[in-house]
Amino acid sequence: MGIIKDRFKAKADASNIEIKEMLKQHGNKKIGEVTLAQVYQGMRGITGLVTETSLLDAQEGIRFRGYSIPELQQKLPKAQVGGEPLPEGLFHLMLVGELPTEEEVNHITSVWQRRSHVPNHVFATIDALPITTHPMTMFVVGVMALQTESNFAKAYAKGVSKKEYWSPIYDDSMDLIARLPRIAAYIYRRKYKNNEHIQPNGLLDWAGNFAHMMGYDDESFMELMRLYMTIHADHEGGNVSAHTTHLVGSALSDPFLSYAAGMNGLAGPLHGLANQEVIKWIFEMQEKLGTDDPSKDQIAQYVLDTLSSGKVVPGYGHAVLRKTDPRFEAQMEFGKKHMPDDKLVNTVWKIYETVPPILQSLGKVKNPWPNVDAHSGALLVHYGFVEYEFYTVLFAVSRALGVLSSLCWDRALSFPLERPKSVTTESVKLWLEGKDEIWDA
Repeated sequence: MGIIKDRFKAKADASNIEIKEMLKQHGNKKIGEVTLAQVYQGMRGITGLVTETSLLDAQEGIRFRGYSIPELQQKLPKAQVGGEPLPEGLFHLMLVGELPTEEEVNHITSVWQRRSHVPNHVFATIDALPITTHPMTMFVVGVMALQTESNFAKAYAKGVSKKEYWSPIYDDSMDLIARLPRIAAYIYRRKYKNNEHIQPNGLLDWAGNFAHMMGYDDESFMELMRLYMTIHADHEGGNVSAHTTHLVGSALSDPFLSYAAGMNGLAGPLHGLANQEVIKWIFEMQEKLGTDDPSKDQIAQYVLDTLSSGKVVPGYGHAVLRKTDPRFEAQMEFGKKHMPDDKLVNTVWKIYETVPPILQSLGKVKNPWPNVDAHSGALLVHYGFVEYEFYTVLFAVSRALGVLSSLCWDRALSFPLERPKSVTTESVKLWLEGKDEIWDA
């Protein structure tokens, strides 16, 4: 079947045996209690999903198969030029659960290069949209157009055995990941670069080729893309894009449909669109203050004005994290290495020194620290990548690595259709009065 595919199947078979035995012995044990507030307030903190690829710790940040971002930067294979890990290696780790060798990473690069051809009808479908269309809309439309190539949809129509669902899901995931940079770069060049397109370079790695097709051949920008694609790849399973991909996939929708649904969630202002909002907020601050190098005092006053107007400071706070996001710190280190004197990057660092104390003083914010979105835009702008509406598309390409490796595990472990119970407010009132036992059943 293929080196990585065979290894994944062996891991999945072993996990199936382990999980079945665990459920046999402990399936009736309770794993926490749900409060009424959680039911009404976005199901925050309810443990109800299994995601093998990563785990988000409130204090330690994201860990991919147990490894922190600094550890991954040290242990994952790197490109010949630059010091950042190759995203292919992280995909291997999430899928198989083992750190890859350089040879294994090169194998994945080669496989994605071979699978990267995008049919012409996908480009034609994107071209049918108005040029004013948001790039995330173009991106999802492109993914949906690519669904015609689904191995799983064809296999299911032919009656493939449930035990074999994982195989065409794996192939679809590999095809989709391989083709996403081509689709995304096509959209970027169509919308922002006068529809002048750049052909792929088969000698480059996945992220490096993505940078090349967008028109950025600077080695340090390629290094940034490798970092960006790695740190945005996954964030356990409860975030909107990951959960949506999992949910839609549980209906046996193929990876193209499932991923497209997840990316529609990523496009929301409270999820992936946040990185666009951060850089927009900084640009607006610079315009209002009349300077591209504001002082800490000026930033502090602008932050207070933002908060007093009922708005939030984009890029600060996180639903789970209770410390500075390690992904922010990784980008800050990149900035110190490649652009220590950049005014916009230095403004981001001043904001970092200014915002948390202000938010802490309010006494209402659980996490006053920056998340990943607080920094990424400034790094991109340094290289002339100023089209901030496109930033969420970069996020989407990266997030494919996590949600699709998770989808492979969903089918390999035969996870069922996801169908939580819902109740009405009237039933809640009756339950509180002791007249309805619907939640106690």
